Amino acid sequence: MADEISVLVVDDSALMRNLIGRMIEDTPGLAVADKAMNGLFALQKIPKVNPDIIVLDLEMPEMNGIEFLKERKKQGIRIPVVILSSIASRGAEITMEALSLGASDFIQKPSGSVSEDIHVVKDTLVGMLLGYGSSYRRLQGKKVLSPMEYKPKAAQSTHHSSDLFSYLHAEPPAFPAKPPAQMRKPGKTEIIAIGVSTGGPDALRTVFSQLDADLNVPIVVVQHMPPGFTSEFAKSLDRICPLDVKEAEDGDIIKSGRILIAQGNRHLEVEKKSLNAVARLSDTPLVSGHRPSADVLFASVAMSYANHTLGVIMTGMGRDGAQHLGTIYKEGGMTLGQDEASAVVYGMPRVAHEMGHVMEQVSLENMARRICDVAKTPR
Repeated sequence: MADEISVLVVDDSALMRNLIGRMIEDTPGLAVADKAMNGLFALQKIPKVNPDIIVLDLEMPEMNGIEFLKERKKQGIRIPVVILSSIASRGAEITMEALSLGASDFIQKPSGSVSEDIHVVKDTLVGMLLGYGSSYRRLQGKKVLSPMEYKPKAAQSTHHSSDLFSYLHAEPPAFPAKPPAQMRKPGKTEIIAIGVSTGGPDALRTVFSQLDADLNVPIVVVQHMPPGFTSEFAKSLDRICPLDVKEAEDGDIIKSGRILIAQGNRHLEVEKKSLNAVARLSDTPLVSGHRPSADVLFASVAMSYANHTLGVIMTGMGRDGAQHLGTIYKEGGMTLGQDEASAVVYGMPRVAHEMGHVMEQVSLENMARRICDVAKTPR
């Protein structure tokens, strides 16, 4: 159907192309535009099939994923790209290079370059394709289907992907819940906590590149990402941000002018000591389906900094962070949520908004400015 989000699948394995293609065809709102076995064939097919989004492997003969992204950039092709790759040892570095070349997001194949168990990442992949694909279609002035308009696929084995489509494109309620009562008035901002998931790599690049160099407030971040990638991700952000960005290590001092990114698969909490505050990492169970969890970070920051906190929730699937953004609100902190129009997936910020935990909705373009203004306002 012409109104579905069309996907170009680029992978050198015929099995992988078929497995990924089947996932797409089983999902309401998605359709396979075409398949290509390397970057060269993909570039030839793009003008013919004009896809809304590209799924790209990195290791391919003739023209690999990195070479494809360089050529895409050179040709001014703006179609979003999601990396689906198995690259292991040097993987994080190459994946971050792919993001810096304009790829929107990435997913690790669960087991090697030919992953017959690729279905375990289906929800994540489908969520990204629906999210980035819809955003691109809107920018192109193309129609984006509402859940009422898509045709359920006959061959669907479960209803889960249609639930996901409905969830990603659901109408928000007319009125959010009444905001919680604040225990005290907001004070001077002493820490900024950010929770973000799907769409986050792009969103954080945008925000961090625009922060003021004289923002003298520490920032702590949970971005859902697999272990082994957050160190390179922090380095890639450090290159474009006027503040220092690093992967959090246990015992790191929370200090102004520095941004700490939670490690993949470890919760990040903040502990206040007599002289300073430090980062604490833990392997305690998943919270809100995640480790690291934005809810864990928000709760610990609210406990340590009370009304001197600024909590920010941005693009992402699910509801992680929504509940304890409310704890920051109740303690007298300030809260911002990314708005629907600029979020790749309006999930986490939507739930927080519906719960009445977001004081102000802000577009991605204005988020850095708003964070700096709130943090610098004397209270």
